Amino acid sequence: MQYKADSPEDYISQLPEDRVAPVKKLRKTILENLPEGFQEGIQYGMIGYYVPHTLYPDGYHCKPEEPLPFMSFASQKNSINFYHSGIYALPELYDWFVSEYPKYSTLKLDMGKSCVRFKKINEIPFELIGELASKLTVSEWISVYEKAIKKQ
Repeated sequence: MQYKADSPEDYISQLPEDRVAPVKKLRKTILENLPEGFQEGIQYGMIGYYVPHTLYPDGYHCKPEEPLPFMSFASQKNSINFYHSGIYALPELYDWFVSEYPKYSTLKLDMGKSCVRFKKINEIPFELIGELASKLTVSEWISVYEKAIKKQ
């Protein structure tokens, strides 16, 4: 489901009623735990968290006019999907997340490379998401990103 939103508040205002509370809680959890410097906005049609051009003028290598993406989430037809570039880029962060997940949820982890799908929206492990959101600072993310780009 694609929403045409200009702000996180606008995005949330377009959600089906049953999605509003979990999305607001997910957003609040991320904002309370996200290290200083990341910026919140709409990126790629989702609520996103990214490194603004003021801190990383080069932007995203695929589209330099876009700020460097880091994390986002979206309400889809059958799930709320959470995306975290760090769990894709850092095997140790991925391993940490996969090993911690069962401590916070009895549900099977439904995960792609950087995407975690929450089909039971009332059972999102908010505490775990908050902990993950806090794991990388802006400077650490830029360093990880640049190392990956230079390998290409």
